[in-house]
Amino acid sequence: MFEDFEQDALFTPDQLLENRGRVAIFIDGSNLFYAALQLGIEIDYTKLLHCLTGGSRLLRAFFYTGVDRSNEKQQGFLLWMRRNGYRVIAKDLVQLPDGSKKANLDVEIAVDLMSLVGSYDTAVVVSGDGDLAYAADAVSYRGARIEVVSLRSMTSDSLINVSDRYVDLDSIKEEIQKQPRPNSGYRNVNPMPVFSQEKST
Repeated sequence: MFEDFEQDALFTPDQLLENRGRVAIFIDGSNLFYAALQLGIEIDYTKLLHCLTGGSRLLRAFFYTGVDRSNEKQQGFLLWMRRNGYRVIAKDLVQLPDGSKKANLDVEIAVDLMSLVGSYDTAVVVSGDGDLAYAADAVSYRGARIEVVSLRSMTSDSLINVSDRYVDLDSIKEEIQKQPRPNSGYRNVNPMPVFSQEKST
């Protein structure tokens, strides 16, 4: 009986993408950075926004990240993000006793998810952090649809279980990665080098 359950899907993938309404995107920058490292790609954030919106009406795309104010390269990257469709929510990195640096933005993501309920129909959560599961579940009970986009190996089952749709980043990496420019001596440069000092959540 249970063997047949997974094969008899109620909806096709295309049907699942219908009627998404207004979409709000919530990106955990650190989580996405480490996922991209695991995949061996550099994210093209213009392509990412296009892919996540998927032709639906975009309410807002939030990008949450820890910052090092003295890192000019990172500041330039975040300025580009602000000017290209993202609302950046930044928090200063805190140095931990072991020398690593971290900025936990789970609370900020959860608060924005909850406070904007009613303004969006679909929340796209780009994170695998299980700490967001409770807020995502609460939002779904308020009538919003929850889509989770993350790397499966870095994603909590509790977050997947409260989502209406889960997308493994590995399955869309071709759509969202930066392509090397031919004959330009292109190097894959990390726009967020400060994350190398953080610990993944």
